Amino acid sequence: MPVTRPRRPLAAAAALPLVLLAACGTSEAGGSASASASATTEDGESTPSGATEAAASSPRLAISYDGGVQVVDGTTLEVLADERLEGFVRLNPAGDGRHLLVTAQGGWHVLDGGAWEETHGDHSHFYTAEPGLTGTVFPAEEPAHVVTHAGRTVLFDDGTGDVTSFSSAEIEDEDRELRTYTTPAVHHGVAVELSDGRMVVSEGTEEGRTGIRVLDEDDQEIAADDRCPDVHGETVAAEETVVIGCTDGVLVYRDGTITKVQSPDVYGRIGNQFGTEDSPVVLGDYKADPDAEIDLTTRVSLIDTRTATLRLVDLPSSYWYRSLGRGENGEGVVLGTDGSLHVIDTEAGTVARSVPVIDAWEVSENWQDPQPQVFTLEGTAYITDPAGRAIHAVDIETGEIWASADLDVVPNELSGVTGEADEHAGHDHG
Repeated sequence: MPVTRPRRPLAAAAALPLVLLAACGTSEAGGSASASASATTEDGESTPSGATEAAASSPRLAISYDGGVQVVDGTTLEVLADERLEGFVRLNPAGDGRHLLVTAQGGWHVLDGGAWEETHGDHSHFYTAEPGLTGTVFPAEEPAHVVTHAGRTVLFDDGTGDVTSFSSAEIEDEDRELRTYTTPAVHHGVAVELSDGRMVVSEGTEEGRTGIRVLDEDDQEIAADDRCPDVHGETVAAEETVVIGCTDGVLVYRDGTITKVQSPDVYGRIGNQFGTEDSPVVLGDYKADPDAEIDLTTRVSLIDTRTATLRLVDLPSSYWYRSLGRGENGEGVVLGTDGSLHVIDTEAGTVARSVPVIDAWEVSENWQDPQPQVFTLEGTAYITDPAGRAIHAVDIETGEIWASADLDVVPNELSGVTGEADEHAGHDHG
């Protein structure tokens, strides 16, 4: 029976925004559902052992705190699992719609969000199970950037310069095929793999980063550009256009050509970029004071990859780099220090509306301190409030705060998965 997917997880939340008290459960590592069959659905297909079939996809959030990671239901905001991890941890989607990668001591640890989709020809089945760490770890000296695109997950180890790429669908497969590459020199870097096997890799040393190299599927250089001081961050826009941040603009790689887009200021750093596969416009942060401990910038950048041009948008307040995200219709979203979510029309280059969500806050000098963060999933912007120990869900299109919940931890990093199969996952490059 075909499944109709909701545009956003509002089915159980339409009557909110009352505050939900989050009930906390604890799961053991390796508690994710197995793939063995134990039940049969109405159409004769098997249900995975330990799983419950759901009527639709079940988005999941992951929230880090000092001492671990909690998994939260993206619709009810109920805490489903609590995994203990020492030290400062980071969170990234793994690329398959189900798992996340937790950057912690020893490498990237796989976290099962406990919700997934299995497609069967012309229809799908959705399942949920107990979330938790699976025990799978991708070892690294200094685990850093995780980039997912076109069904591939790419890991960058800052301690060795090693790049590891694999099919996102095989994250829990011990026999997964790995593509590996080591940069000429160790640096804080990033890499993204495109659908035809080309890979864009940062170039630099421990003293500084200078540009990018583009490799073919056999790791042979086909393009390079050194006009990007202090390379940081990447994103992929429409038509597989890669945008890389610099302290004086960005590099745009498209159809075999690298183009430099210059900032309007001599120092105009764009270090964090947010693109979507449907939009040709990329949202970026923008800092113009090279000497500031904290650059309380009130401008964001919009890079049009069709014309290789850049324009700045003034906001009603300042923000920090974890304040940004994108909506499913191409909107840009920025959580300001005024506590409002500012929604940007990325084609018009204007602020369409501002939605008050949390109290005003200040940017900390230490980027690892808990500070409000934004994570967008389909049509919702999820926003953490460390001061209030809370999380909120905002409909990006309407501005409605459709759910809020108290947390029993101080939230730090925030990420999530849709609970749906990525349409590219499992597609190898050949």
